[in-house]
Amino acid sequence: SAKDERIGFRVSSEVKTALLQIARKEGRSVAQICELFLRGGISEYEKDGAAYVHRLLARSKERNK
Repeated sequence: SAKDERIGFRVSSEVKTALLQIARKEGRSVAQICELFLRGGISEYEKDGAAYVHRLLARSKERNK
């Protein structure tokens, strides 16, 4: 499908660094990696609904302790 929309948002330097490293390792652009990860997250959300979001939030809280 045509890519005709843009999304802009801020991320931590830690997330940006990780995305850059993944993109380099995979020979892809950061934009391609972000889209793949977003599509993967959407797919998981469509399968598990709110439970998926709650799992991610719980992991995030654990990491920030």
